[in-house]
Amino acid sequence: MSEPDNSRAGAVPERAQTDADVWQSGQRDTTMGLTRRGWTITLSVIMAAVFVAVGMLVRVPYVALGPGPTYDTLGVTADGPVIKIDGTKSYETSGELRLTTVSLSDDVQLIKGLGMWISGRYALAPRELYFPPGETEQEVEEQNARQFQNSQSSAEVAALSYLDYPTKVIAQEVVSDGPSSDVLRSGDVLVAVDGTKVSSTEDVHKVLNDTRPGDVITVSYRRDGTLTRDKKVTLGDAGDGREQGYMGLLLTDRAKVDFEIDIELADIGGPSAGLMFAVAIVDRLTPGKLTGGERVAGTGEIADNGKVGPIGGIQFKLVAAKEDGATTFLVPKDNCAEAVRTAPDGMRLVRVDTLDDAVSALETIADGGKARTCAAS
Repeated sequence: MSEPDNSRAGAVPERAQTDADVWQSGQRDTTMGLTRRGWTITLSVIMAAVFVAVGMLVRVPYVALGPGPTYDTLGVTADGPVIKIDGTKSYETSGELRLTTVSLSDDVQLIKGLGMWISGRYALAPRELYFPPGETEQEVEEQNARQFQNSQSSAEVAALSYLDYPTKVIAQEVVSDGPSSDVLRSGDVLVAVDGTKVSSTEDVHKVLNDTRPGDVITVSYRRDGTLTRDKKVTLGDAGDGREQGYMGLLLTDRAKVDFEIDIELADIGGPSAGLMFAVAIVDRLTPGKLTGGERVAGTGEIADNGKVGPIGGIQFKLVAAKEDGATTFLVPKDNCAEAVRTAPDGMRLVRVDTLDDAVSALETIADGGKARTCAAS
């Protein structure tokens, strides 16, 4: 007779646990090392840390563009008035005429650049567009500084011409070994070219339109207050395909006045401040308050004849103007389409093609009228 079975009914016999069982249950003895999940998390953290470290160190070949500071051209800085007029009567103003700028960050690392781009406040652009290959950063900065200085000069000439002050034409640079190098020096004031009186670069160009390389013309000029008449210059070939004779001069216009206008504003480059400087000079030299007490912003390159040219970064400048409280923005005609697409809500976009347009528009707004806007262009 067999022994009775003492095991419980339905009981499952015990078996040894395998390593696979331990891994699946996540209960492996941690004293022997990390679990698979632990290793996965650790490696993920290490890889993320490496990515962040590399992203914070690796510089990408892009620059970041965004809203820059704005400056009231009717205002005062720590160094005094932005526009200082000595030797003639100037008038009290009100409101603000704010020139706008674009910030440019050249130190862009991968992580920083991605953050800027995701924010929507900045845009990334290839660095070579702003720092061309073959040019050093110092050379680019010097070029921007020259453009800013030229914008001040053009603003002064445009404003004073608008106010019917006379102008004069100056030889800003004389090309070494050029056609005029034996006759003229930098700083000479041209009085007449080939017997025709000149008071602007446009006058000189009109005289040269009917000349050809090899023609001999006469030049009268004033140097250090002394007038020299009818010196002969044999015109050359500019080598750029033009038919007209070439004098080898870089000419610029200056106002012919007995007072001085100084513009002091540091750390700005480029030509786009010209319009707002010109409008401010007109406001300072005329009675009345051009802005009507409003905070007006704007941008635009300006030529000596008052023509307003387009600029870059209009979308960023509009944001900066809105953040600084401007309600009206003077927009170069050729920037209108982009401005309409990107303007913040509530911003009045005034379309300007010339300095005359800008002044007339502000006078109309100050009188309660409606100026021509970009939306209506």
